[in-house]
Amino acid sequence: MSKLDRDLLDLSLDKILKYSAGETIDMSGKEVKGKKRNFVETIDLQVALKNYDPKKDKRFSGQFVLPTVPRPRMKVCMLANAKHVEQCKELGLEFKTVDDLKSLNKNKKLIKKLAKRYDAFLASDNIVKMIPRLLGPGLNRAGKFPTMVPSSEDVAPKLKDVRSTIKFQLKKVLCMSVSVGNVTMNKEDIAVNVQLASNFLASLLKKNWQNIKVLYVKSTMGPAQQIYF
Repeated sequence: MSKLDRDLLDLSLDKILKYSAGETIDMSGKEVKGKKRNFVETIDLQVALKNYDPKKDKRFSGQFVLPTVPRPRMKVCMLANAKHVEQCKELGLEFKTVDDLKSLNKNKKLIKKLAKRYDAFLASDNIVKMIPRLLGPGLNRAGKFPTMVPSSEDVAPKLKDVRSTIKFQLKKVLCMSVSVGNVTMNKEDIAVNVQLASNFLASLLKKNWQNIKVLYVKSTMGPAQQIYF
């Protein structure tokens, strides 16, 4: 069950959307003039945990698919077989063939460059098996091992899932951030994404909401809005 105050969440999202549109918002009694940017700002959920020791407590990792894509322009590349190449062309999705991967010659610098160029990867099922031989551990180390797409399935639904997936992972610090929307989305869709992401995070924690110190929502260039104390 969500512990978020829906009225406070709505007010915070109103401020984010108004600020990103160049309108003036109230911040702690002061009027702050927004600015409309020439790119689509992402809205992130920022988290700080409490009563958690990364050295002693079990580190958690979990993925969740949001109902509305928060980052439609997320850069994805498909490692594609012949069938999926045609679908990638139709979708306007960048792709690499087996020959493209072979041309890298397992060069660590080139593979690292490939990993940095994209936010995520998809791969046809028969190519997934070849990745260790063609690319070594490079994509895995970058935390970007491809999501498999069976040859019998279409690319489009998997692409939507990848762009909708958020990941919470506890490492050495108690702060983390995930994308839950963008300023072109309607407020209700963003609010649902925020609530579901927050509930999912709480489900990963040993004491659920008691381990969450604060939550903020923040657009790329706007001020942070606290939604949980």
